[in-house]
Amino acid sequence: MDRGSEGSFIDVLLTLMWSTIGTALIPALIPWIIYVICNRTEVGKMKGMVVMITGSSSGLGEQLAHSFYKRGCKLILAARRVTELERVKNDLLDLVVEDVSTYEPVIVELDLADIKSIPRKVNNLLNTYGHIDYLINNGGISYRGKITETTVDVDQTVMLINYFGTVTLTKAVLPSMIEQRRGHIVAISSVQGRIAIPHRSAYSASKHALQAFMDCLRAEVSKDGINVTVINPGYIKTNLSVNAVTGSGNKYGVMDETTSRGYEASEAAEKIYYSIAREDKELTLAPLLPRIAIILRSFCPSLYFLLMKRRAMKLPPVHT
Repeated sequence: MDRGSEGSFIDVLLTLMWSTIGTALIPALIPWIIYVICNRTEVGKMKGMVVMITGSSSGLGEQLAHSFYKRGCKLILAARRVTELERVKNDLLDLVVEDVSTYEPVIVELDLADIKSIPRKVNNLLNTYGHIDYLINNGGISYRGKITETTVDVDQTVMLINYFGTVTLTKAVLPSMIEQRRGHIVAISSVQGRIAIPHRSAYSASKHALQAFMDCLRAEVSKDGINVTVINPGYIKTNLSVNAVTGSGNKYGVMDETTSRGYEASEAAEKIYYSIAREDKELTLAPLLPRIAIILRSFCPSLYFLLMKRRAMKLPPVHT
């Protein structure tokens, strides 16, 4: 074979190779291209929207603030610790964000346990911005303890913050959303809002209740143009377990091993951001094992109960 023939053979071979690759890749690329275009459209519509995030002084709430701020949203940062809110606000203002107009966040001291003050504070916020487009109910408290060693006061505290505080805030914001026929309510629940595990009774109960409330709310306000998204994260690497209360009401003060191996808060925040932008009804942000547990609880409860029984027997005592 001379060099000319050899060159022609290689050209034909390359043409066939690229043709084969193209034939195989194009069908796979089309859904991906559509997904990217749709995501850009969904994300773009959130620019300039007013977003209120509770529990935004640290952890997941702080990272959610970063995710929404760099997309050009007008933020209301709410939490009990004003000093930490100021820190988060300053960190956001120091960010270099290209190609997007950013807005100085508004901070508000908000204690979800003080439910009587919540409507008044929401009215003040509505006077500032006129409306709230997205309410992200992220604030809450965790718990570690055995039921037999937990006072009813602790049960009430966890339920007050995680459920009644969130419900009160949601109900305070809803009328303005219904009036403008637009809005989005987001609840950061938990995998434990779908399944219950030992030593989490108060926490799981509060998240179960929140899940049920949001499912009812979604159905009732859909006619008003309002979306409801429930996020069910697994373990996220934050101080949630450190700040958890025990059965006696004391601070748990320990970073659980499962928590330390969880999602990075920044990674979780980005996934949650896109889920909200897509207007998902629900997102379970967890690895395979918790997803299997959710399925077992629904379709094979006897096996699930047996596994939880064994888990409870192996757990060490919770120091109070």
